[in-house]
Amino acid sequence: MATVHPFRALRPLPEFAQQVACVPYDVINTAEARTLSAGKPHSFLHVIRPEIDFPEGTDEHDDRVYDKGAQNLAAYRDSEVSIQEDAPSLYVYRLIMDGRSQTGVYACVSVDEYNRNIILKHEKTRPDKEADRTRHILTQQAHAEPVMLTYRDDASVQTLIDRTMQGQALYDFTAPDGVQHTIWAVEEVGALVSAFGDVPALYIADGHHRCKAASLAAAETGESAEAQFFPAVLFPMNEMAILAYNRIVYSLPDGFMDRLSELYNVQPTNNPVPQEAGTICLYNSGKWYSMSLPKTQRSSVADTLDVARLSEYILEPLLDITDVRTDKNIYFVGGIRGTAELERLVDSGKVELAVSMYPTQIEELLAVSDAGLLMPPKSTWFEPKLRSGLLVHLF
Repeated sequence: MATVHPFRALRPLPEFAQQVACVPYDVINTAEARTLSAGKPHSFLHVIRPEIDFPEGTDEHDDRVYDKGAQNLAAYRDSEVSIQEDAPSLYVYRLIMDGRSQTGVYACVSVDEYNRNIILKHEKTRPDKEADRTRHILTQQAHAEPVMLTYRDDASVQTLIDRTMQGQALYDFTAPDGVQHTIWAVEEVGALVSAFGDVPALYIADGHHRCKAASLAAAETGESAEAQFFPAVLFPMNEMAILAYNRIVYSLPDGFMDRLSELYNVQPTNNPVPQEAGTICLYNSGKWYSMSLPKTQRSSVADTLDVARLSEYILEPLLDITDVRTDKNIYFVGGIRGTAELERLVDSGKVELAVSMYPTQIEELLAVSDAGLLMPPKSTWFEPKLRSGLLVHLF
């Protein structure tokens, strides 16, 4: 069973929602956060990226930065901009991007179920990022941002979602990136909690480090029952959209493209976007090429992913990139940036090769998670992104 836990959300008053809501901490760097928050004193970036309130060059891991995030959250909580719910509640959150709707349940989920793999993982986390997020949680005594989870579609849950959406929305606004965000409070809270009791498992889509940090923070705050839960938006899998997570390689060995053409059927193409699984497109010296990846010679379901086969047949044997997490010769570009960004990087002369990938499918993510395996790093890019600051969990 999956537990969803109602919570007393700290949230902006409706007239301030668009001023408060911001992109997640991990899709922008400090410089971008400074730009996005300029002239916006209510932006939640002051809580999740508090280094922006210090001079440029300040280390984001400085003790003062963590303290500032806590101060900014407290100031927001005590201001005329926000309110905290009197009673615990659940919410329905709908995003519309480019005409496509994605709707899920905004609730808290259980640290214990994360630890026991009822909330299943597919990505390895990094200790440094775990420590950073854990410290923010403990210093602020809050989970400031939700993670994104998915589950196999459930008719009872969907019926309650649909009924909730017939009511008056708490928030309904369009963010600067064109994504519409709408949130409703759930009236049938008990029924929705019971309906999720029949959902056998939840799957992390986006936010592995926040999940791990919530677990670590809960272990350090054992006396707080509320710290044993953390916020998430749970989407049925049929509504999830995964974009490609593309690759760039900074330096190639001499004769790389010739060697690749000797080994595989590499053909020039005018279409930089792969049209089916098992196909990649490569950009080098101003030209696009297409090739099919051979079937894996390895044994696990994770090895069948295109990103794994890319490593097996190209990155490891031809480029000596054996650990994409640490190798400085490879980097990753989210599919939301498009293939024009790949061309720009190569044409700039700073990059020699770009690889345009076919997106990992949601069924593949669930299959790898069910098998207790991990995907290669940067296998999935989810869009649209949740906005931070709309519903904050305090403990």
